[in-house]
Amino acid sequence: MTANRLTHFDSAGQALMVDVAGKKETHRVARASGRILMQPATLQQIEAGDAKKGDVLGVARIAAIQAAKRTSDLIPLCHPIPLTKVTVDFSLDSTATAVDCTATVETFGRTGVEMEALAAVSVGLLTIYDMCKAVDRGMRIEEIGLLEKRGGRSGHWTRDA
Repeated sequence: MTANRLTHFDSAGQALMVDVAGKKETHRVARASGRILMQPATLQQIEAGDAKKGDVLGVARIAAIQAAKRTSDLIPLCHPIPLTKVTVDFSLDSTATAVDCTATVETFGRTGVEMEALAAVSVGLLTIYDMCKAVDRGMRIEEIGLLEKRGGRSGHWTRDA
Protein backbone atom coordinates (compact mmCIF):
# COMPACT_ATOMS: atom_id res chain seq x y z
CA MET A 1 0.00 0.00 0.00
CA THR A 2 1.38 3.39 -0.99
CA ALA A 3 0.96 5.93 1.77
CA ASN A 4 1.89 8.90 -0.44
CA ARG A 5 -1.02 8.85 -2.89
CA LEU A 6 -4.73 8.15 -3.06
CA THR A 7 -5.33 4.98 -5.06
CA HIS A 8 -8.76 5.90 -6.46
CA PHE A 9 -7.44 8.69 -8.72
CA ASP A 10 -5.44 8.52 -11.93
CA SER A 11 -2.47 10.79 -12.73
CA ALA A 12 -4.88 13.46 -14.03
CA GLY A 13 -6.90 13.42 -10.82
CA GLN A 14 -9.87 11.57 -12.28
CA ALA A 15 -11.71 9.04 -10.11
CA LEU A 16 -11.20 5.40 -11.02
CA MET A 17 -11.92 1.92 -9.79
CA VAL A 18 -8.58 0.39 -8.78
CA ASP A 19 -7.35 -2.33 -11.13
CA VAL A 20 -6.94 -5.50 -9.06
CA ALA A 21 -6.33 -7.87 -11.98
CA GLY A 22 -2.64 -8.26 -11.18
CA LYS A 23 -3.15 -8.86 -7.48
CA LYS A 24 -2.76 -12.28 -5.94
CA GLU A 25 -5.85 -13.99 -4.53
CA THR A 26 -5.47 -14.46 -0.78
CA HIS A 27 -7.67 -15.05 2.23
CA ARG A 28 -8.69 -11.58 3.36
CA VAL A 29 -10.30 -10.63 6.65
CA ALA A 30 -11.37 -7.27 8.06
CA ARG A 31 -12.81 -6.45 11.46
CA ALA A 32 -14.48 -3.14 12.32
CA SER A 33 -16.37 -1.77 15.30
CA GLY A 34 -18.50 1.12 16.47
CA ARG A 35 -21.02 2.02 19.13
CA ILE A 36 -24.30 3.79 19.67
CA LEU A 37 -24.90 5.66 22.92
CA MET A 38 -28.43 6.09 24.25
CA GLN A 39 -30.56 6.77 27.29
CA PRO A 40 -30.58 4.05 29.96
CA ALA A 41 -34.27 3.33 29.37
CA THR A 42 -33.60 2.73 25.66
CA LEU A 43 -30.83 0.25 26.43
CA GLN A 44 -33.15 -1.51 28.90
CA GLN A 45 -35.80 -1.91 26.19
CA ILE A 46 -33.23 -3.37 23.80
CA GLU A 47 -31.94 -5.75 26.47
CA ALA A 48 -35.45 -6.86 27.47
CA GLY A 49 -36.42 -7.38 23.83
CA ASP A 50 -39.61 -5.39 24.27
CA ALA A 51 -38.90 -2.43 22.00
CA LYS A 52 -41.96 -1.34 20.05
CA LYS A 53 -40.54 -2.57 16.73
CA GLY A 54 -39.38 -5.95 18.07
CA ASP A 55 -36.00 -7.67 18.32
CA VAL A 56 -33.73 -4.68 17.73
CA LEU A 57 -30.42 -6.54 17.72
CA GLY A 58 -31.72 -9.38 15.56
CA VAL A 59 -32.93 -6.98 12.90
CA ALA A 60 -29.73 -4.90 13.17
CA ARG A 61 -27.62 -8.05 12.67
CA ILE A 62 -29.47 -8.94 9.46
CA ALA A 63 -29.19 -5.33 8.24
CA ALA A 64 -25.43 -5.32 8.94
CA ILE A 65 -24.90 -8.56 7.03
CA GLN A 66 -26.94 -7.23 4.12
CA ALA A 67 -24.86 -4.01 4.12
CA ALA A 68 -21.63 -6.02 3.89
CA LYS A 69 -23.05 -7.93 0.93
CA ARG A 70 -24.19 -4.72 -0.84
CA THR A 71 -21.26 -2.40 -0.10
CA SER A 72 -20.35 -1.98 -3.77
CA ASP A 73 -23.89 -0.65 -4.35
CA LEU A 74 -23.34 2.01 -1.67
CA ILE A 75 -19.71 3.04 -2.20
CA PRO A 76 -19.21 3.92 -5.88
CA LEU A 77 -15.63 2.74 -6.42
CA CYS A 78 -15.78 -0.48 -4.36
CA HIS A 79 -15.45 -3.77 -6.19
CA PRO A 80 -18.32 -6.25 -5.85
CA ILE A 81 -16.75 -8.97 -3.73
CA PRO A 82 -17.97 -12.53 -3.20
CA LEU A 83 -17.96 -12.76 0.59
CA THR A 84 -17.28 -16.09 2.24
CA LYS A 85 -18.29 -15.12 5.78
CA VAL A 86 -19.84 -12.22 7.68
CA THR A 87 -20.31 -12.19 11.44
CA VAL A 88 -21.84 -9.37 13.44
CA ASP A 89 -21.73 -9.24 17.22
CA PHE A 90 -23.43 -6.82 19.58
CA SER A 91 -22.62 -6.23 23.24
CA LEU A 92 -24.46 -4.06 25.72
CA ASP A 93 -22.45 -1.66 27.87
CA SER A 94 -24.67 -0.60 30.77
CA THR A 95 -22.01 1.71 32.24
CA ALA A 96 -21.80 3.80 29.06
CA THR A 97 -25.44 3.06 28.12
CA ALA A 98 -24.29 1.92 24.70
CA VAL A 99 -24.47 -0.94 22.26
CA ASP A 100 -21.16 -1.96 20.73
CA CYS A 101 -21.08 -3.59 17.30
CA THR A 102 -18.22 -5.60 15.80
CA ALA A 103 -18.32 -7.02 12.27
CA THR A 104 -15.88 -9.47 10.76
CA VAL A 105 -15.93 -10.02 7.00
CA GLU A 106 -13.97 -12.60 5.00
CA THR A 107 -13.33 -13.42 1.36
CA PHE A 108 -10.80 -15.21 -0.80
CA GLY A 109 -9.95 -12.70 -3.49
CA ARG A 110 -7.84 -9.93 -4.98
CA THR A 111 -8.99 -7.03 -2.84
CA GLY A 112 -9.74 -6.49 0.82
CA VAL A 113 -13.01 -6.32 2.70
CA GLU A 114 -12.38 -3.30 4.95
CA MET A 115 -15.21 -1.31 3.41
CA GLU A 116 -17.60 -4.23 3.83
CA ALA A 117 -16.79 -4.50 7.54
CA LEU A 118 -17.18 -0.74 8.01
CA ALA A 119 -20.46 -0.71 6.08
CA ALA A 120 -21.78 -3.58 8.20
CA VAL A 121 -21.04 -1.73 11.46
CA SER A 122 -22.46 1.54 10.15
CA VAL A 123 -25.72 0.06 8.93
CA GLY A 124 -26.10 -2.16 11.99
CA LEU A 125 -25.86 0.88 14.25
CA LEU A 126 -28.11 2.96 11.98
CA THR A 127 -30.70 0.19 12.20
CA ILE A 128 -30.62 0.35 15.99
CA TYR A 129 -31.16 4.10 15.72
CA ASP A 130 -34.06 3.62 13.30
CA MET A 131 -35.76 1.04 15.48
CA CYS A 132 -35.40 3.07 18.70
CA LYS A 133 -35.74 6.68 17.49
CA ALA A 134 -39.36 6.91 18.62
CA VAL A 135 -38.19 6.76 22.25
CA ASP A 136 -34.70 8.30 21.96
CA ARG A 137 -33.84 10.72 19.14
CA GLY A 138 -30.66 11.79 20.95
CA MET A 139 -28.76 8.55 20.34
CA ARG A 140 -25.21 9.06 19.05
CA ILE A 141 -23.23 6.79 16.78
CA GLU A 142 -19.51 6.99 17.52
CA GLU A 143 -16.11 5.42 17.09
CA ILE A 144 -16.72 3.54 13.84
CA GLY A 145 -13.36 2.31 12.65
CA LEU A 146 -11.31 -0.51 11.30
CA LEU A 147 -9.77 -2.72 13.99
CA GLU A 148 -7.84 -5.16 11.86
CA LYS A 149 -7.24 -6.37 8.32
CA ARG A 150 -5.38 -9.43 7.10
CA GLY A 151 -4.32 -10.67 3.70
CA GLY A 152 -3.06 -9.13 0.51
CA ARG A 153 0.15 -7.33 -0.29
CA SER A 154 0.05 -5.08 2.79
CA GLY A 155 -0.28 -8.08 5.13
CA HIS A 156 -1.66 -7.87 8.65
CA TRP A 157 -2.63 -4.52 10.14
CA THR A 158 -4.17 -3.74 13.53
CA ARG A 159 -5.29 -0.41 14.90
CA ASP A 160 -3.19 0.81 17.78
CA ALA A 161 -5.20 1.39 20.94
